[in-house]
Amino acid sequence: MSESSMPPRRRTPPRPLESFDPRRPFTTAEAAQAGITRAALTGPAFQQLMRGVHVAADVPVTPALRASAPLVVSVPSAWASHASAGRILGVPLPVLPVEHVSVLTASDRPHRAGVRAHVAPPSSRIVTIDGVRLSAPAQLFIELAEQLTLVDLVVVGDWLVRKGKVSIDRLREFAGASTMRGAAAARAAVVFVRERVDSPMETRLRMLFVLAGFPEPEVNLSFDLGDGMRRYDLSWPGVKVVAEYDGRHHVEREAQWADDLLRAEEIDNDGWRRRTFIAGDVFNTPHRTLERMERLLRAVGLPGMPAVLSDAWRPHFPIKDGYL
Repeated sequence: MSESSMPPRRRTPPRPLESFDPRRPFTTAEAAQAGITRAALTGPAFQQLMRGVHVAADVPVTPALRASAPLVVSVPSAWASHASAGRILGVPLPVLPVEHVSVLTASDRPHRAGVRAHVAPPSSRIVTIDGVRLSAPAQLFIELAEQLTLVDLVVVGDWLVRKGKVSIDRLREFAGASTMRGAAAARAAVVFVRERVDSPMETRLRMLFVLAGFPEPEVNLSFDLGDGMRRYDLSWPGVKVVAEYDGRHHVEREAQWADDLLRAEEIDNDGWRRRTFIAGDVFNTPHRTLERMERLLRAVGLPGMPAVLSDAWRPHFPIKDGYL
């Protein structure tokens, strides 16, 4: 995946017939050129992704495939951007149903239901992945700042850095210099982006603590405890406190559960205190999660704890009805 500046706008001829591949999105016109009748297009061999765009019926319709569909009815210089580029990359995103295409001039904007077209500057940065043009990761971060909340955007930033799509230094540099519409929100979010974050829920748990005013925990630090290395999701090493996220919905293997219990005992034996959280602790009862961690962190005398927790977390972590 190589990043490049947008070339000067030019129109290129349609794809030649020999490049036609029914397992990739294609237009009705391309189907006709390949000898596929309109009647055949509505039959069991094909499926419609959007008006005028089809694909073979046995191709799984993934979010990434749908995101790339508008490009086949756009000018060749267009590229997938915003949430569509995120879906193609596999970025963890909330539900954002509209597809996004960026072009260089207003006259090139595609007009399709469910597609939002953006006019972008010639300095835009794009990459090509598996033949699909899309916004480069650092630019995508700025674009998504127009669509996402602070916490969701930090989730994206952590994921991009963790997956090696962009370095944290490049992300900060690009956000700092950008004049795009989402630049201010991106700059507010990028200061929270960290390396080595293993999951979106780890990001959310960390952001809950940070927005409440806790001193920021270390992310996925490894420690040699004498009998082997341990790595903790979130930790305050100075006071030997660990906060971890458990993504299991149920215990699938008794042996695994026993190992987890043993690991918890090992932490206690080594003088570390651990709190484990699940999805409901973040999405349903964030206030109780904060209470649990606040009691522990104050008990161990963590330096930097505020006299009163901030309410800055509340807009991003609403308490669900029935969980008061």
